[in-house]
Amino acid sequence: MVKEKIAVVADSTAYLPQNLVEKYQIRIVPLSVIIDGVSYKEEVELSTEQFYQRIKTSEDFPTSSQPAPGDFVTLFESLRDEGFTSVITVHLTSGISGTFQNAVSAGTMVDGIDVHAVDSGLACMAQGSLALKAAILAEEGKSTEEILAYLERMKKTMDAYFMVDDLNNLQRGGRLSGAQAMIGSLLQIKPILHFEDLHIVLFEKVRTQKKGAETH
Repeated sequence: MVKEKIAVVADSTAYLPQNLVEKYQIRIVPLSVIIDGVSYKEEVELSTEQFYQRIKTSEDFPTSSQPAPGDFVTLFESLRDEGFTSVITVHLTSGISGTFQNAVSAGTMVDGIDVHAVDSGLACMAQGSLALKAAILAEEGKSTEEILAYLERMKKTMDAYFMVDDLNNLQRGGRLSGAQAMIGSLLQIKPILHFEDLHIVLFEKVRTQKKGAETH
């Protein structure tokens, strides 16, 4: 019987610290951000710090695009050629991105390696914690089935809450009208959002950032 060799993949929206990515050999597939018509691979061609600098002066509101299936196919084939037998690939919630589905599609196109895509239902470091745990368990010698079962248990106990500080960006992205953004800014309204059924929804509205931090 061939011993399992498991690779762990995440996308760039996991925002995992580079030292942990390197320590546990987590492969990162970047999404792209488009600013003023120019596409940049996240954290490869444009750092987070550079992104926030660019959007302050950009003429159009930045958009994003998920990795193409071909990006995943190339990576999965490379992992197969390195001797990996299985891939556990953890991604941004499918409620706001097609990244997970593209990973699923790519997995069906590559022979010689078993690809298991996980819809985190989350984003950012909450999503990243699932990929990190998968890599730790793989290093400990756990099987693919054991790791996937553990991740499912984790997902049932996790949620992610975040607060929007600048309502102007919600207006620019079409989520608020100009009047709503102006009134909200004047009243210092801070929407607290979270994930529910794979989508981002309102959890609560509070006034001031301090109250928002104390809410949950």
